[in-house]
Amino acid sequence: MREIVLDTETTGMDPATGDRLVEIGCVELENHLPTGRTFHTYLNPERDVPAGAVAVHGLTEAFLKDKPLFGEVVGNFTDFVGDAHLVIHNAEFDLKFLNAELKTFGFPGFDWKRVTDTVAIARKKFPGSPANLDALCRRFNIDNSNRTLHGALLDAQLLAEVYLELLGGRQRGLDMGLSRPEQTQILTDRPHRPYREPRQFPVHADEESAHDAMMTQIKKS
Repeated sequence: MREIVLDTETTGMDPATGDRLVEIGCVELENHLPTGRTFHTYLNPERDVPAGAVAVHGLTEAFLKDKPLFGEVVGNFTDFVGDAHLVIHNAEFDLKFLNAELKTFGFPGFDWKRVTDTVAIARKKFPGSPANLDALCRRFNIDNSNRTLHGALLDAQLLAEVYLELLGGRQRGLDMGLSRPEQTQILTDRPHRPYREPRQFPVHADEESAHDAMMTQIKKS
């Protein structure tokens, strides 16, 4: 199963009011594990970057002015994503920006049916607890010491680790990571054990008396 963990950085909160993407970071997963393949690009938003946004991600207008436009990288981006399922933290925010940019250049937007929102998973699994990326990294002992500012690729890499933990961790089953033939071989190689009749272990009277005495001391036993 191929999935793309995705994160973006923007100039603000709403593309409907003129805000644009300034960074996209993607990490490829196969069977929930990173393959090592990534996609990353900075983008020229063709507008100013407010101080509040710079404080979040550190990407200034001067830094971004010579970066490619979204239209120049959209083909590479959609080719990398392909038909993979998307994993996004607070997906509604990223999707509205991505779909706005894709629509501008005549590409179909991403359907919600192919998206997993890790914020929703975290809130369901840990109700009442913080569900932001830093809090989840702390919960799962994931090193995020390099995250002094938000960065799309770094955040996607951290989210890939968080996502795996939200699914149950690296060892998600009881097969110890063995292939089906290896499991079958282990079962085949087990030594023969002779059948033994079940043994009875009757409770002695003094044990039963001690148990009854203890139960009288327990409220609502």
